[in-house]
Amino acid sequence: MEYFIQQTVNGITLGSIYGLIAIGYTMVYGIIGMVNFAHGDVFMMSSFIALIFYLVLTQILGITSVALALLIVLILGMLLTGLWNWMIERIAYRPLRGSFRLAPLISAIGMSIFLVNLMQVIQGPNNKSVAPLVTGFLTLGTAGGIVIPYKQILIVAVTGGLLALFWYLVQRTPLGRAQRACEQDIKMAALLGIDVDRTISITFIMGAALAAVAGLLYVIQYGSVNISDGFVPGVKAFTAAVLGGIGSLPGAVLGGLMIGLIEAMWGGYVSADYKDVAAFSILAVTLIFRPSGLLGRPEVEKV
Repeated sequence: MEYFIQQTVNGITLGSIYGLIAIGYTMVYGIIGMVNFAHGDVFMMSSFIALIFYLVLTQILGITSVALALLIVLILGMLLTGLWNWMIERIAYRPLRGSFRLAPLISAIGMSIFLVNLMQVIQGPNNKSVAPLVTGFLTLGTAGGIVIPYKQILIVAVTGGLLALFWYLVQRTPLGRAQRACEQDIKMAALLGIDVDRTISITFIMGAALAAVAGLLYVIQYGSVNISDGFVPGVKAFTAAVLGGIGSLPGAVLGGLMIGLIEAMWGGYVSADYKDVAAFSILAVTLIFRPSGLLGRPEVEKV
């Protein structure tokens, strides 16, 4: 039982990171119907940004408080990553918005390749590591059977808080109403006076800000970053968005948690070598019986 709880905690931690990345996929798709395949590499780039800023603050500027350094890294990372994703939207996606559906997909793949090669030129192909940022752990059960590191508690708490904040933004603010209007009918939203270009740009910035948070949490959890770290987490986050119902904010987080739990349980009880196969198999089974995902709404064709 203690081992099961331990693996559950590990799965929720991993799924929280997937969920934060998945929200970026689901927000963009919900409004413009396009899958931003460069989003995983934006997450990878944000991990490098978090690592570099942390090292500059602690080793060059001499900030000794880890909490203060992480807070500064979080704010700067969200701003810089949001600015970068805004540029991506303006350069790679907006000119192709009225084109045939394959054009933005090709542009997204091209942007993904560009980001990977850019970070390889700047940082090199090797792993970049840092000493553990958050140490200590909480012990539960008899004889220390369940060990929950503080960094895992931090990751889950941050994910829960951000989900509540973004749900409020989407459901209770003028920006959220504009986003939901664009999601329902982008042309009608423009006719009703909504600045569609501004709304889409802000959506890209919000998705990148969440990717920046996920990047910092990834560094806290693993303490190492590589240029290839954008592909696998990005694909799994996209899988989580589809599994939960792409276009649904709670569905993205639910899908991320499910993918994380499946990986943790399969790796703990069966074989870690086939945990990815298990996660994608569950996705395939889910889409066979519920093509819109767990919390997604069936797409209604307008005539």
